[in-house]
Amino acid sequence: MNPNLALLQPYPFEKLNKLKTEAKVTTDLPHIALSIGEPKHQSPEFVLKAMADNLDKLANYPTTKGIPELRQAISQWACKRFALNGLDSDTQILPVNGTREAIFAFTQAVVAAKPDALVVSPNPFYQIYEGAAYLAGAKPHYLPCLEENGFNPDFDAVPESVWQNTQILFICSPGNPTGAVIQLDELKKLIALSDQYDFIIASDECYSEIYIDSVDAPVGLLQACAELGRDDYKNCVVFHSLSKRSNLPGLRSGFVAGDADVLGPFFQYRTYHGCAMSLPNQVASIAAWGDEEHVKENRRLYTQKFNAVLDILSPVMNVQQSDASFYLWAQTPINEEVFAQRLFAEQQVTVLPGSYLSRTIDGINPGENRIRMALVAEVDECIEAAKRIRALVESL
Repeated sequence: MNPNLALLQPYPFEKLNKLKTEAKVTTDLPHIALSIGEPKHQSPEFVLKAMADNLDKLANYPTTKGIPELRQAISQWACKRFALNGLDSDTQILPVNGTREAIFAFTQAVVAAKPDALVVSPNPFYQIYEGAAYLAGAKPHYLPCLEENGFNPDFDAVPESVWQNTQILFICSPGNPTGAVIQLDELKKLIALSDQYDFIIASDECYSEIYIDSVDAPVGLLQACAELGRDDYKNCVVFHSLSKRSNLPGLRSGFVAGDADVLGPFFQYRTYHGCAMSLPNQVASIAAWGDEEHVKENRRLYTQKFNAVLDILSPVMNVQQSDASFYLWAQTPINEEVFAQRLFAEQQVTVLPGSYLSRTIDGINPGENRIRMALVAEVDECIEAAKRIRALVESL
């Protein structure tokens, strides 16, 4: 067996399940899950119809690169959304079966395994960054995302020795679990660092289309490149998905875009990896990327839930509106594991302890005394969950 498998920690939801099994439930209230970031809004009917109308294409092998029409639809969406001067559909875009598998595979293809190889990521983080780093033969290096820095990493505090050994810098904007957005000037600073130390910036932007109606859309890494006149997107790649944007987590459809010199070898890797998207999924994806009305409705529903939940919780908890995403990163009045367990036992609401998404580095765990709440349930359920959370807080 690969010895690096022994370095992998249990996935956060394994830890959560164990925590729940040890709880002594004292209520018969119906359960409400705010723990898993799985969208519950209705999938667009026109996307489902596009898939159903093309089921006969399951008789054909799909290609790794995807059909030209899909790559063109992605290019058109990305250029309009992020004000790009161009995005070549042949060389700068690869469709993928969801960004989770793409992030993992990308790391395996890009990392040159050696003792000092680093994959840098935010802390807390999406656990795939860590696992992919270990299994590629690199070491993860964590940058704390603390409240005093707007829940983004303090990139200025990173030692030069770290940058010198960095092969991939993962950024997640909007962040999971914090919802924090990295601003344009900071992205440009990272691009300059990438030039200086020759590492790849991999920007996970899967939550970019979920933000409060009254604020500007989050910026993206390729957008920063375009403002700098870097239409080759040197050393920069982004990951996008239809899971959150279009309420299609089961479609497993997304894309990687950016530097053609990076995506070319990654494409070769994928031809061996055997991960082509089925043709019905590709046709359905074209329909989804081509429509914005369902995305606007999606944002309206999340805005409604954020407003209602924050009205209930803000008077009793340290919790603020996140920059984007559908998460709230709330501070707990007691230990986060104890809080989450009691919330499940006494109120039948499931949330994720922040420490399950973080690592303790130099005695600091950025997820300590925090929980992640995913406002994915229906509006009424989110309101009911917020009332129960408040009841627990007020009982402490």
